[in-house]
Parts: sequence; structure tokens; C-alpha cells
Amino acid sequence: QVQLVESGGGLVQAGGSLRLSCAASGRTFGNDNMAWFRQAPGKEREFVSVILWSGVLPNYADSVKGRFTISRDSAKNTVYLQMNSLNPEDTAVYYCAAGGWGTLVSEYAYWGQGTQVTVAS
Repeated sequence: QVQLVESGGGLVQAGGSLRLSCAASGRTFGNDNMAWFRQAPGKEREFVSVILWSGVLPNYADSVKGRFTISRDSAKNTVYLQMNSLNPEDTAVYYCAAGGWGTLVSEYAYWGQGTQVTVAS
């Protein structure tokens, strides 16, 4: 069975940094895209970032552009999200997704369980 396991969430002060990890198992995604989405309380899940598993053509939501960096380690079948200059609006449950290609939730076949990121003002 395919499983995505997220880690790295937690509480951080505004202006701080956090690095999320998502380790995939059950298959090798190879050139498949990996993505991060987030969902704040009472809100729908929204796109954050996506990267081809080979590492080319990363894409970011406007709200995080210039602050977040997505990367991957194909040998570990793992994708990362480095989050800098965090603000309270970044507070959400962050989800890892795989097997898609774009910015829509419906485009992805596999999802992690989510990890909470809380940014204190």
C-alpha cells in the first residue's frame, strides 16, 4: 500500500522557520509530481507548492512565493518544504500529496495524514 508520512510540523514564532518532510513508501514515484497543500480551520484545502519528482519546475502559490522552498530527495522517495518568514496566516494543517500534476486537490491520487503548523503572532 502506498503511504505518505509527514513530519516537521509544530509551533513557531512569527518570522521563524520550519522544515516539513514527507516520506513516501509502497512505490517509487520517479518522475511523478509531489505537492504540498494546507487547510486552515473552517477553510477548504488549498495549494501551496508542487515539484516534479525529478526536481524541475517547482511552482508556488502566490501567498508563499519567496518564502517557501520545495525540494526532493529521489533516493529517499521524500519531498521537503522549507518554510521561512512564517506568519500567522500560514497556520494550517499541511498535507503532502503525490501522483498529480497541478494545483487542484482532485488531481492527486495519494495523500498524507497532515501535520499541524502553528505560527504565533
